[in-house]
Amino acid sequence: MGEPKPQPQPLPPSSPRSQNPEAKSSPAVANAQSPPAISLQPASNKKGPSKTRKLFRRFRAVFRSFPIIAPSCKIPVSLHHGSRIGEGHIHGGIRMTGTLFGNRKSRVSIAIQESPKCLPLLVIELGIPTGKLLQDMGVGFVRIALECEKRPGDKTKIVDEPIWMLYCNGKKSGYGVRREATDDDLSVMQVLHAISMGAGVLPNDGDELPDGEFMYMRAQFERVIGSKDSETYYMLNPDGNSGPELSVFFVRV
Repeated sequence: MGEPKPQPQPLPPSSPRSQNPEAKSSPAVANAQSPPAISLQPASNKKGPSKTRKLFRRFRAVFRSFPIIAPSCKIPVSLHHGSRIGEGHIHGGIRMTGTLFGNRKSRVSIAIQESPKCLPLLVIELGIPTGKLLQDMGVGFVRIALECEKRPGDKTKIVDEPIWMLYCNGKKSGYGVRREATDDDLSVMQVLHAISMGAGVLPNDGDELPDGEFMYMRAQFERVIGSKDSETYYMLNPDGNSGPELSVFFVRV
């Protein structure tokens, strides 16, 4: 996994732009103090598969994933875990790009994109510090469950819910909140647009950050839709069973 090439700062500068009019004559200074231009593209509007193919894909995903409900929280667990990681592909899954990012001591965010060069389709902020989550992933497999309640007659997609109860490895850990991508989020995605997978720390303008350095981890995920009330994102590891692993489960109960 390569380190990102030096690029403009991912976040707007903490200090205002210089008021010295002579600074305007220096393009290098202006570029160094301004956030990167956003060149991310909207996700493609590909025509979806036919109803027959959708039904077959859903049937295959459900019966090959075999989700079950854990007593402490409703996390679907795949009975074919070893096979899934070894093969690097989930039957019925859709390949996506997922990025975990945030300051070490602040809440972590997860952005899901169709590809690194596309605008985020989904941004969720979790009640877990970024450093803590990445540390736990370095030790073992991490399962995040996001639960919300069913409402009769509600046709909202499960990933479009505004808030979920958050469980991390079965332990209640606050809430997960869906939000629109902010300018800061888009700046981070822009800086990382050339990276398909990797982890590291983004540089800052030299000021000390009270919440710690800005960390990120990017990987390929596969999205599996079990039903209208369950959806899962599995992190894919190119090196087989080793390395950090993460699964994010959306469940409506």
